[in-house]
Amino acid sequence: MSKSPAPTGPAFGRYLDAEKQTTLLRFITCGSVDDGKSTLIGRLLYDSKMILDDQMDTLASDSKRVGTRGGALDFALLVDGLAAEREQGITIDVAYRFFNTPRRKFIVADTPGHEQYTRNMVTGASTADLAVILVDARKGILTQTRRHSYLVSLIGIRRIVLAINKMDLVGYSEDRARAIEREYREFAQRIGLSDVTVIPMSAIEGDNVLEAGTRMPWYRGPTLMRHLEDVEVGAEDLARPFRLPVQWVNRPHHDFRGFAGLIASGRISKGQRVRIVPSGRESTVERIVTADGDLETAIAGQSVTLTLATDVDVSRGDVITVHDAPLECADQFEATVVWMHDAAMLQGREYLLKIGAQTVLATVMPLKYKLNITTLEHVPAERLELNDIGVCELQFDRTTAFEPYSMNHALGGFILIDRLTNDTVGAGLLHFALRRSQNIHWQALDVDRNVRAAQKGQRGCVLWLTGLSGAGKSTIANLVDKRLVALGRHTYLLDGDNVRHGLNKDLGFTSQDRVENIRRVAEVSKLMVDAGLITLVSFISPFRAERRMARELHAAGEFFEIFVDAPIALVEARDPKGLYRKARQGILKNFTGIDSPYEAPERAEIHIDTTQLTPEQAAERIVEHIARAGALTVAGRGGA
Repeated sequence: MSKSPAPTGPAFGRYLDAEKQTTLLRFITCGSVDDGKSTLIGRLLYDSKMILDDQMDTLASDSKRVGTRGGALDFALLVDGLAAEREQGITIDVAYRFFNTPRRKFIVADTPGHEQYTRNMVTGASTADLAVILVDARKGILTQTRRHSYLVSLIGIRRIVLAINKMDLVGYSEDRARAIEREYREFAQRIGLSDVTVIPMSAIEGDNVLEAGTRMPWYRGPTLMRHLEDVEVGAEDLARPFRLPVQWVNRPHHDFRGFAGLIASGRISKGQRVRIVPSGRESTVERIVTADGDLETAIAGQSVTLTLATDVDVSRGDVITVHDAPLECADQFEATVVWMHDAAMLQGREYLLKIGAQTVLATVMPLKYKLNITTLEHVPAERLELNDIGVCELQFDRTTAFEPYSMNHALGGFILIDRLTNDTVGAGLLHFALRRSQNIHWQALDVDRNVRAAQKGQRGCVLWLTGLSGAGKSTIANLVDKRLVALGRHTYLLDGDNVRHGLNKDLGFTSQDRVENIRRVAEVSKLMVDAGLITLVSFISPFRAERRMARELHAAGEFFEIFVDAPIALVEARDPKGLYRKARQGILKNFTGIDSPYEAPERAEIHIDTTQLTPEQAAERIVEHIARAGALTVAGRGGA
């Protein structure tokens, strides 16, 4: 079967005009493993005559060689491109395909059915207007059917097609189809899905895909293709207020300065008054520039460059809005997170968060609950594992313009990125700003850190000693403290064991408790530096991410990471508290260096090799280092 060639000659202009007027529908197929998603897409491509001759030859050859239909055309092979998928008969990656009919263009994402690849399904659903959720007529509604339905609801897809597939394997039974429909509609109502179209079909035989066929006369609804052609899309985005997240400040020469981005919602016209968020400055749209020339009006979904009548400060990450419907700004939110990484999401840990065109630092604050996808029960949790869905609070490092995801996907949806590996580890959506973020503001104080430092004749800083238990951190920190006090300096020592008697007495030794332990101490050390103190922090602090977080609370030159390096054999031989012995016996769980990892510093300011230096020598080296760095003096005052 060949795809019909495009017209030539005088008809070509009319053909291009018609193509411009044809609307686009993005949809996904999802469901449990082996429900027939790839076969359905292959059938759509085949029946809509979108397969070229060479593709047909390859399909026929592959069907005989690796197909599952005894040599007959196996339509799934048009989509399952990965070798691993063909060998296992499942979809792993998200496969995107384009096809069109005379009435509409389509981009379809075939998303994985296996639970292990749920994160890939979320990726495919993020830009879709409609979801086709397949169910094997023999198996009915499964856990993965519910999981995918909840995810598409969460992501904001409101138009659902429940495709009851493989009706040929249940004798095209109306009773079976009706029973599955009743069960699904009851679940869909519980998760807020009301626009559900149920279509019984056989993707392999073609029933109710493009044509109705004669084997299900009891079904009087549309075929899948007719429904996909008729469903309305895009009206919601146009009805909402104008929002343009600025992706790029375009300044090719000194006479032109424009702000480029994809319009997330609404429409904008020349001469219209706009507001820049978060700055609040206002101006008027002078030009709407596109690659095809200037426009009088632009609408949601178009990529444009706006020039403004006045010279206002606009940067990447800002949002241009209509002046009479501005965005809300906040730095604390309630959010739903879908966790997509093998390493768990931990409370108190910082991640990079990308929202719109802006990237911020976000700290995971209390995790309220995670969702039992089968019962929809809210389950108490302290962490999210791979494929978990949970609701938590997020603290941003700066005030950010946003809209709830239910109103604007572009300004309410986000991804989380691991700061060390740059892996995308989660995706989520903002529900609302926390009230406390609106009620709490910085209070201006007349006595600042510079005054306090000058009063003490020193520069406040943190000496952060990290290393295995028994490496000698507390001993060395105590010696440094005594040496600095003898020099007349003002200090305070935060020791890991001592702090757990008070401030952190509620924390255990799980990974998430360790993260919270360091987060609290880092914030305390920040306050002490603000008070002008030289603050010694002696904590194992096993994770690089949290030590980096602590460093970034301070100005450049105020944080000194000190790696007290001792081999495991040496600290086990010392074992003054008997902790290593208990850990080896399995009595003490989550002990650093035994069954919990220690991530050594990669670029510590001071490296203390305890096999080469005595504690006294180590302390002297630390004092000398911070003296050279200027921590023991302020302008006009003497040093050590």
